[in-house]
Amino acid sequence: MVDELPKIGKTKYNVQEVANMLGIYKGTIKNYEEKGVFPKPRRNPINHYREYAPHDVDILRRILLKGK
Repeated sequence: MVDELPKIGKTKYNVQEVANMLGIYKGTIKNYEEKGVFPKPRRNPINHYREYAPHDVDILRRILLKGK
């Protein structure tokens, strides 16, 4: 659900965790990044996975709420 708060104490989330927190598909996040609606995230230098900070999750939450 969009109103859920991120897990306290965690500083980085992967794309699946963010999608689960917001109740959307991870493809939606990737699509928003490709279209420039949501900024591209930082990448882990070791495995190159997307990493989202709590601030990024909040921005995406606001984008989703604005679209409703």
